[in-house]
Amino acid sequence: MSRGMSRPSFSARGARRPSASPPGPRQRQRQRQRPQLAAFQRGFSLLEVLVAFAILALSLGVLMQIFSRALSTTGLNETYSRAAALAESKLGTVGINIPLEEGVHSGDPEDGMDWIVFIEPYPLTGWLAENPARQPYQVTAVASWPSANGTRRVALRSIRLGQKLDF
Repeated sequence: MSRGMSRPSFSARGARRPSASPPGPRQRQRQRQRPQLAAFQRGFSLLEVLVAFAILALSLGVLMQIFSRALSTTGLNETYSRAAALAESKLGTVGINIPLEEGVHSGDPEDGMDWIVFIEPYPLTGWLAENPARQPYQVTAVASWPSANGTRRVALRSIRLGQKLDF
């Protein structure tokens, strides 16, 4: 064996026996320090807790901004959907409640939105202009509403055929 190393002692069954020699000064010092170290390592330090709270606060702030923006976008999309439905319904009433003739038609605001319908002759070109059977009209329905960023609007266009033309 090499110098400075002692041979471990074994019992009859092969299990290691603790040495009978008393602990040295270093072992006693380590035994005294262990309970003190355990007391210091039981929880988090104040600095660690403050850093964790700061990270948590920043994360929650970012999440709140994301949710706030999502809610405002959802509200705006809902308003655009209502405006598109109003403009579509006004296009549907042309020829029934609104006469299909050149002009501008508007009425009372509906659901907090103003509406206006423009009807103008649609210019025909090429072989269609030679002998048209009916006069086509371009119908534009606009629904508008006030917002914080100014007036917003939705415009829908369609082409409708008018009365038969007399030749």
